Parts: sequence; C-alpha cells; structure tokens
Amino acid sequence: MGEPVRVLHVLGGLSLGGAESRIMDLYRCMDREKVQFDFLIHRKDIHSAVHQKHFYEEEVEALGGKVYALPKFMGYNYIAYRRAAKAFFRAHHEFAVVQGHMTSTASIYLPVARKAGVPVVCAHARSAGVDKGIKGIMTKMLRLPLLNRADYCIACSGEAGESVFGIKWSASPKARLIPNAIDADRFRYDAAVRMKMRQELGLGDDYVIGHVGRFHYSKNHEFLLAVFARLHQNLEKQGKHCKLLLLGEGEGMAAAKAQASELGVEKDVLFLGNQKNVEEYYQAFDLFLFPSRFEGLPGTVVEAQAAGLRCIISDRITGEVGISELVSFHSLEEGVDAWAGEVENSLVYVRHDRCEAVRKAGFDVREQAERLERFYLTGVLR
Repeated sequence: MGEPVRVLHVLGGLSLGGAESRIMDLYRCMDREKVQFDFLIHRKDIHSAVHQKHFYEEEVEALGGKVYALPKFMGYNYIAYRRAAKAFFRAHHEFAVVQGHMTSTASIYLPVARKAGVPVVCAHARSAGVDKGIKGIMTKMLRLPLLNRADYCIACSGEAGESVFGIKWSASPKARLIPNAIDADRFRYDAAVRMKMRQELGLGDDYVIGHVGRFHYSKNHEFLLAVFARLHQNLEKQGKHCKLLLLGEGEGMAAAKAQASELGVEKDVLFLGNQKNVEEYYQAFDLFLFPSRFEGLPGTVVEAQAAGLRCIISDRITGEVGISELVSFHSLEEGVDAWAGEVENSLVYVRHDRCEAVRKAGFDVREQAERLERFYLTGVLR
C-alpha cells in the first residue's frame, strides 16, 4: 500500500476544546494507513525556541500526525500572517485536503492553499456567534467572502452555517452539514464509575450540577454561577446541599472564581480544569447546566445525553442538539430565579443512557468518520 492521503486541519490550537475533541474523535476512527491528519495551529510564541505543548499534541504525534504553526492572527499583522501562510504552503505540497476550522482567518489561508496547489479547500463552521466588540466585528468581516473562497462550506448545524457563511449558505451547492459526532459508548451511564468518582471528589450525597466548557464569553459562566448560587440558597433552606463542577480552562476562569467568592459559594464550586477522562466526570453529575449565549452545536450536550443526564440549556442553542427528552430549552430572559427553580425541579429522575438515540440522530463518530474518510480519499463530500 502506498503513502496515506494527508489532510491538514487548521485550528487555533490543540487544546481540550470542543472542535479539537471532535476532530480527535474522528482521527482515532480513521484508517490511518489510508488517511493521515496533520494540524496547522496558531502560536503567540511562534518565534520562541521552546513551545508549550498543547493538550493533544503528543497524541497527534503518536498517531503519526505532524503539528505545524502560524503566528497568531492579531489583525494588525495581516500582511505578516498572509506571508507566513504563503511560506508554509510553498514548503508543503503533500496535502490532498485543507479543512479550515478557524473560520475567522480562513478567507486568508484557504485561497493561499488553493493557489499553492491543494486540490480541495474547505471551511468548517463550528460556532453560531462571535465575540463582543471589535474582535467580533472583525471576525464577521473576515468571514464575508468565505462562501466564494472554499470548495465546501461545512457546518455542524444550520445556525452555524448561516452565522459563518451567510443566510444563502443552505441554498449553496457547497453547503454540507456534518454533526459534531461523539463516541457515544465512551459516555454510557455507569453506576459503578459514578460511585467511584463521587467518592474521589468528596461529593457525598450532595446534588451535583455539572458544566463542561472553556471559560469564554459564549459559555455565559456569569449566569451559570448566579443560577447555582440561587439553587444553593434554595436547597440550604430545605437542609439539602449541592455542588457545581466546572470542567474547562480559559481566559475567563479568574473572573469566574472571583464571582463564586462574591456569591459566597466558592467552597461548593470545584474548578477542575481540563480532564482527559471527562466521561467519568459526567457520571458524577446529577444535571448538566449549559446557559450559553451562542454555540454551533455543542458536543458536550450530546455527551451529557449519552450519559443519561438531564440537560437544562439556553434556547439560543440550536434545537438540533435536543436528540432526547432529557434536554430542556429555556430563555436567558426568564432570569436566575426561574432557571434555579427549573434545575431544582429536575434533580430527581431515573437515569439511563441514551446512546441509541445519539446514534439514530446521526451523532455517531464511526458513521461520520466513514463519510469523511471517503471524502478525503476522493475529494468529493456527499
């Protein structure tokens, strides 16, 4: 057998984020004798002799992939960024497909890749919103030409597609929908693991609210903490106790810790950072709380359902994620009291996994891996 087809995934980094985790799930399922993934990430310390490795870098290298880097795009370095992209693709002619998950700058690097001879370039939308302020405005402007600069415009949901590529996306022959698929069996409810994790974390018989997501504006940790504080207050009056487990990292973590202290719940909020065995933490939860301001299609909500967790989430998240009766959508405008009441009323139920529902809804990673493997080998995405 000859050399495998090489596919380049362009990302902001290889941290334990949603997009990165979904791509790694697919990577593990690929026949790597036929298809091999490489990664082009972005580093602030691009010119440093020593780089801090991102979460998934060692696994990528162990699977046979290579990790390359561009300088982090800051807006003012547009010319230098484009020059670096040109230099990279002049030096690398081995890629059959370039898949750009970092859509904020895809309109820069995808045309460069195409001009350098890459047969297929595609943009992959994974979010249905942008940051606030100047950064968000710039992101929207940079995305404007994407529909005309890629061979395929992939989205994890209809909302993500229209947000990134424009309202004409769904009518375009370039449009493709690929759900954020997961390895459902990995998250299957396991009572023994639940007991082990709760003992290790010292949770006792407390009700445990869980959240998995980076500390970023989109995830709305401010509202989440306010809801937990009100729930905590309500349950304390009844002689009951609860804890909040927050998995993830990000620039907003310090502010979240300060808010937890201000609300007087810091002793019952566990900031657990990134965890490789995230599936075991889902077992310890009693309810999954996810009040995001915007999302593409959060794989974490699919994972939570696979684990049999009730999920109370924002109605700003696409309805496509509600693949079982476990999901309840609520407006942020309902306010903290209403959300806390909904959580309290949802804590007691008979739990069992929904792995079959995940598969039936098209969120099975093996099915999507087969589809993408055919794409990478043929250049045609159906």
